[in-house]
Amino acid sequence: MPLTEPHDDRSSAEEPVVGAPEPGEDPSPPEPEPTLPEPVRQRIVTLTAAVLPGLPADEVPVPLRRVAKFAPNRRARLGAPVIAAQLTADPLFRQRVTARVLADAGDLGAAVVEGTAPAAADPVEVAALAYLARPRGWRELIEASGEAVRAEADSAVVAELVREAEQRATRAEHDRAVARVEAEKLRDELARVREELGQLREEARQLARTLRETQARERRATELLATERGRAARAAADADAELRRARARLAEAEAAAGVARASAKEARSVDDARLWLLLETIGQAAVGLRRELALDPVDTLPADFVADAFADQPGAVQAGPATRARDTDDPARLDQLLALPRAHLVVDGYNVTKRGFGEMSLEQQRKRLITGLGGIAAQTGDEVTVVFDGAERIHGLPPAPRGVRVLFSRKGETADELIRRLVRAEPAGRPVVVVSSDREVADGVRRHGAYPLGADSLLRRLARS
Repeated sequence: MPLTEPHDDRSSAEEPVVGAPEPGEDPSPPEPEPTLPEPVRQRIVTLTAAVLPGLPADEVPVPLRRVAKFAPNRRARLGAPVIAAQLTADPLFRQRVTARVLADAGDLGAAVVEGTAPAAADPVEVAALAYLARPRGWRELIEASGEAVRAEADSAVVAELVREAEQRATRAEHDRAVARVEAEKLRDELARVREELGQLREEARQLARTLRETQARERRATELLATERGRAARAAADADAELRRARARLAEAEAAAGVARASAKEARSVDDARLWLLLETIGQAAVGLRRELALDPVDTLPADFVADAFADQPGAVQAGPATRARDTDDPARLDQLLALPRAHLVVDGYNVTKRGFGEMSLEQQRKRLITGLGGIAAQTGDEVTVVFDGAERIHGLPPAPRGVRVLFSRKGETADELIRRLVRAEPAGRPVVVVSSDREVADGVRRHGAYPLGADSLLRRLARS
């Protein structure tokens, strides 16, 4: 925006204005403010903003006092309109600013005040100082500065045009080089396409020849297929005839098999009759022997006598038949032994429970084992005895399941000794199975003809149930 200066009617000022008319001269009418080039206007505002904080507070116009507090980089940028307006409207303020600006400019400021300017000086700087100082011929200095600025701008435009022309020439040269490279690539591609076209034509000729050969082979294969179909039809007819003959032979064989089955059934009936007669004879002989010996059914078993009597020498060894001892710890043997008639299962209670579910309390261990043994007794019908260590009988024990006998060793006797007494009390020939992982118990009962098994065999049997 141009800086304009209105007519000043004040007759007195604190300091004389640089370039003002001398006293006694006829004042000429004020001329309008010149139109300043934009670089000159910005330089004037920058110079004023630089010296603004150095002025006394009472010499700074009221509108500029807030601007004077701005930071240096914000003062010229944000306060430019207010500074330009004050320079145009307040000659006294401009005179104060000019005095400080000229003092900072040094020799260049003195030369501008005298109306001359060094040839090497910046025309924008000269025009800004001339506008502020306003010596004789200051308008010509501003106009010359404007022409220099316009000349520099024109030179810059010409230089830019030259640079753009050079860039376009460079791009054109680059484009020509790229076009040449692309043309070479296209020529190479064309040569390659022609070569591929020749190969495709050759392949097409070969494919046509192969097609003709394939069609000839297909005609020959069709003729052979017709011949083979005729042969297959004749073979199918022969196969049907053979199938009919085989079916006839099969019917004859089935009839013969029926006769053989009838004969076998008759022979089996004879064998069944002989077996029934033999078993009936044995049964009647057993009844007669029981009647002759006057043997009545018993309510107590040998183990019941062992439970009620405490031997004076529990460690005494009674010789028994060693033929019944079996050195095996196979879990599958437990089911085989329990399948024997009138088998007696003796269990070392705590030896099994502490191995299988030792995390429970003793009461829970006994209850879980006795319940599982009740299931085995119900399934097999065998006699089951479980022995626990204990100086006296434990009170509060729930009733044992049917077929399960629960014994506690008395004071001065261990469960191992009670188990050995139970085995010694059984008659020779009765299968007795002792479950314990104690090696001493297993060796002791084996000497008396019992079958020792490990605790794991019973635990797996209970888990399966």
